Amino acid sequence: MAAYGAYTDQELVALLRQGDRNAFTQIYDRYHSLLYIYAHKKLHSKEASQDVIQDVLIALWNKRFDFSFEVSLKSYLFTAVRNKAFDLFSHKKVEAKYIASLQSFIDIATESTDFLVREKDLSALIEREIQALPPKMREIFELSRKDKLSHKEIAKALNISEHTVATQMKRALKVLRLRLGLVVWIAMLLFYK
Repeated sequence: MAAYGAYTDQELVALLRQGDRNAFTQIYDRYHSLLYIYAHKKLHSKEASQDVIQDVLIALWNKRFDFSFEVSLKSYLFTAVRNKAFDLFSHKKVEAKYIASLQSFIDIATESTDFLVREKDLSALIEREIQALPPKMREIFELSRKDKLSHKEIAKALNISEHTVATQMKRALKVLRLRLGLVVWIAMLLFYK
């Protein structure tokens, strides 16, 4: 193996093309530390730097029979490390965009879910207060707000005067406003138009 240390890069590449493992080991020993320093300056991560170097050297071994280059071995290896680092940066940007998009979707879904839960709770509260109204007042209120009947139609359906319907509606709204508070009462008007 000591003899391999005296070989030039071109001689090692020629032996590598023949499948010589010792030539590959010499290339690894000669460039691993330098490539690591170079990768670490770009990536600022020990693990990412080691992964990039390992990928480049494995690719060199896998392509050993077809390996040809126009530049020196050293230039080839450093360029390969730089390109792998750029690929990693691009991947991280895409990953960050995907994570941001996913987080945005989760935030919207959470907000939507929170709103739906609050809306359901508010609807249940309003419905309980409507059910607590006196029976005739509740019936008139529900015909007006839920069934969308006019005062005239309610009066005709219940065989009472329009004035009675109007009075009962005013009282129902007043009772609900007092029981539910102003904010809930406004929401109720929106839900039960």
